[in-house]
Amino acid sequence: MKALGIILAGGNSSRMKNLTDKRAISAMPVGCSYRSIDFTLSNMTNSHIQTVAVLSQYNARSLNEHLNSSKWWNFGRKQGGLFLFTPTVTADNSWWYRGTADAMWQNIDFLKRRHEPYVVIASGDCVYKMDFNPVLEYHISKQADITLVCAKAPEGDDLTRFGTVKLAEDGLLLDFEEKPMVAHSNIVSTGVYIIRRRKLIELLEQCNQEGRYNFVTDILVRYKGMKKIYGYMMDTYWSNIATVEAYYNTNMDFLKPEVRNFFFREEPKIYSKAYDLPPAKFNQGSDVHNSLIGSGSIINSRVENSVLFKKVFVGNNSVIKNSIIMNGAYIGDNVRVENCIVESNETLLSDTTYIGDGEIRIVSENNNRYGI
Repeated sequence: MKALGIILAGGNSSRMKNLTDKRAISAMPVGCSYRSIDFTLSNMTNSHIQTVAVLSQYNARSLNEHLNSSKWWNFGRKQGGLFLFTPTVTADNSWWYRGTADAMWQNIDFLKRRHEPYVVIASGDCVYKMDFNPVLEYHISKQADITLVCAKAPEGDDLTRFGTVKLAEDGLLLDFEEKPMVAHSNIVSTGVYIIRRRKLIELLEQCNQEGRYNFVTDILVRYKGMKKIYGYMMDTYWSNIATVEAYYNTNMDFLKPEVRNFFFREEPKIYSKAYDLPPAKFNQGSDVHNSLIGSGSIINSRVENSVLFKKVFVGNNSVIKNSIIMNGAYIGDNVRVENCIVESNETLLSDTTYIGDGEIRIVSENNNRYGI
């Protein structure tokens, strides 16, 4: 594919509460086996994009560790590869990324050195599967300045956290409202854009000169009546995980056979960093229904309608129901967990109860299992 990829993975969201105290949103574990950024990286490599830059900033250590080798997504090449850019203090600039446009502008030398005619810009906090080649063909056929990929918002999702769009019959962008108080459309931007590389460089330089730093508000919204901006509708599964409720619901979606088969079994594949762990172990007394259990886990009790990530231990006579248990969590004996998200490496002491009443409860007790 004659395009390079840019993944915007530097943001934070207060709507994730303390789930992002340890990691960036793009590094959030999803679907028992993946990190959020794996979906965009896999879409890039499956679309034969050979050069991808990840722009990270907030709480980036976990994300950087996950991306310490490009081989998992087949970017380890002599030509192209996977590049990771974080804010850098120079003689001319000492700012952190002040927005999505500023993040790209601070790395504009990378764009200028490349030879690919087009750029695919995508966020790292969405769960979806997509071939970008048809989008590029659509972009070229429309002679568009910018093409944004759109989708119908998931049922019951909060539209005020998205950019909502209105499109003409031919796909031309008529209106774009960024996080409106009252949404007038259920069609939302997925955060995926295609633009000619030279045009992107020109717009980024102009934004910087004017003290504007956000790609959506300062380019898409500002130029919607001046540039030819088109929308491309996708009709497969798409979810943005940037709130606690959305993150929970997305993981619960993986318990549905159609969603699980779409990501786990249908081509093209979603790739992730591999870990050498034994299969999950189900001891006598375990009773597991409609759940995903990660490698290295040991189960001794009842687990129902839940997603357990890698190396989770569940003690005797416990009940895990409608919950997400992150990597390395230890759950003692006679513990009840319902409608919760349990943080990674967390310890839930024996004879305790954690129930989310009316909303998803985040369990982060910071107990020391070795000091008990």
